[in-house]
Amino acid sequence: MSENKHMSENQNATQHVFEAEVAQLLHLVTHSLYSNSDIFVRELVSNASDACDKLRFEATSDDSLYEDDGELKVRIDIDTEAKTITFIDNGIGMNEADTIENLGTIAKSGTKAFLEQLSESQKQDGQLIGQFGVGFYSGFIVADTITVESRKAGEPADQGVRWVSDGTGKFTTESITKDSRGTSITLHLKDEFSEGEDNYLDRNKLKALVNKYSDHISLPIQMRKEVWQEEVAEEGEEGDTPTGGEMVVTDEWETINKASALWTRSSSEIEDEEYNEFYKNISYDFEDPLAWTHNRVEGRVQYTQLLYIPKKAPFDLYAREQQHGLKLYVKRVFIMDDAEQLLPMYLRFVKGVIDSQDLPLNVSREILQESRDVKSIRDGNARRVLTLLASLANSEDSDKQQKFKQFYSEFGDVIKEGLGEDMSNQERIAKLLRYATTTTDGLETGFEDYKARMKEGQKAIYYLTAENLAAAKNSPQLELFKKKGIEVILMTSRVDEWAMNFLTQFDGTPLQNIAKGAVDLGDLQDEAEKEEVKKAEESLKPVVDKLKTALGSRAKDVRVSNRLVDSPAILVTPEGELSPQMIQMLKQMGQEVPETQPILEVNPTHPLIQKLESSEQFDDLAQVIFDQALLAEGGQLEDPSAYLKRINELLLK
Repeated sequence: MSENKHMSENQNATQHVFEAEVAQLLHLVTHSLYSNSDIFVRELVSNASDACDKLRFEATSDDSLYEDDGELKVRIDIDTEAKTITFIDNGIGMNEADTIENLGTIAKSGTKAFLEQLSESQKQDGQLIGQFGVGFYSGFIVADTITVESRKAGEPADQGVRWVSDGTGKFTTESITKDSRGTSITLHLKDEFSEGEDNYLDRNKLKALVNKYSDHISLPIQMRKEVWQEEVAEEGEEGDTPTGGEMVVTDEWETINKASALWTRSSSEIEDEEYNEFYKNISYDFEDPLAWTHNRVEGRVQYTQLLYIPKKAPFDLYAREQQHGLKLYVKRVFIMDDAEQLLPMYLRFVKGVIDSQDLPLNVSREILQESRDVKSIRDGNARRVLTLLASLANSEDSDKQQKFKQFYSEFGDVIKEGLGEDMSNQERIAKLLRYATTTTDGLETGFEDYKARMKEGQKAIYYLTAENLAAAKNSPQLELFKKKGIEVILMTSRVDEWAMNFLTQFDGTPLQNIAKGAVDLGDLQDEAEKEEVKKAEESLKPVVDKLKTALGSRAKDVRVSNRLVDSPAILVTPEGELSPQMIQMLKQMGQEVPETQPILEVNPTHPLIQKLESSEQFDDLAQVIFDQALLAEGGQLEDPSAYLKRINELLLK
């Protein structure tokens, strides 16, 4: 009887409808992922391994869950006549409620965003299929029906469950008697995957896929042993000489993977391909990692770390409430996924495994939060990742340099968060940062590079924050620096303004935002220039005082500028106050921002400023000059219609 027929005729089965998101996912799986059909092997073996890990963890406090069967394993059984592949584990198992929850819904936040990304491209589909814990559904790429039989460890044999679906929107569940705990997942293969080149009933093909994707799994993965059986001549025929033979499948099970945790082996024994496949298994990424580091740490706290840098940022990278973290093992016993306490938040993109020798097996997230040992591990992981990134950034090897550029384009903004979050590693982080400048457009200049190019007598690292590179390059704030040939770092990321509040100096040299406070170029301005500014301040004092009165509360102060060359005026943020970019960012985040007043600086040599003193429209011109300075820095006018009215009236006179 086919499973489809079984679904409709079994009177004891209860029919359920998939959650809407699962139905949508199944449609994408069955219609878009044929080119990635091999992934079902990796996903189902990985799920079986996880089920065994969970049992091992639960059994640390209740060893009766082993039910006198403590040898955890994963088995793959092929039935060529029935055209089925069955993945069997003796792990934690499920009851009926578990199958409905785990196989009928996607219990992870952000499902809608996930599905939107999933449908973007066929390649992307394969990369995302496992990110939301939905790897089980990859079985429907190759199967027209899936049967799951399971019993939860510790529950009676008659509380087993059978789950059946053809992947079209519905599934059935029914109670069964299952003597052994754990789960078996049987794939009833579609015709195109049970013959020809894509024949997954081919034992050698399946073995090769297990070796490729799952060789690192610490549990034994077993298949029935094949032996050569010779045909022997009948007695009386030319002796007993063999006349041929064939491979015969026996009832004996053999282990087909190395069955040792990859991170426990010496790095000198591990091929790059093994590292790559292990990464794909734990991250559900289809691309190889960008780089990795594998170390045994000895000292007060002993642990093994295997940490990976992905090539691409996940779409939920900036969802800080989303769970991130490393897989935690204690003495090779799996404890938890997404142990976020093992990494600082700004390194949340790092994937990998930590295996501790010192933490207790019953460790919880609450204990992790307070543990001194965990803090030591977290600090060690942060240093190791930053050292790895520095080795790429500072390498003479062009491939490694390219890897760092790729890393920075994906994760540069996240790393900047560390300037405010990880003061102990602030200098390490600062050395990794790259920016455009007034002389280079690409994100290629670090603070060390900038210092090496500083002019003689320059006492500060000058930088400017702006909405984008075009706005930064055209900012009036740069006029004096361009005139004097002084390079300025251009920061155009939203996080820059926040991050630079925490970085006040680099390697002993102060950092100065040229849009904040007065500009003092020190030795870079000669005495004649300074004297000229003083004279301008004296001669323009009546105009400056009149501007203060005309602008009222719009400006905190008005003063003569020493930074302008071509523009009539500029707005400057008072030292210690929030910049316009920071205010805008905080408002977008829904935070209340205190009202601030900028300083208006005027160019004493500009004809418009020189004309002000004798103008009959002084007040209107004062407002227009202020508004234009606001527009020049990318600000928004509070009353655009009033600005246009003043402009029109001035044009008519």
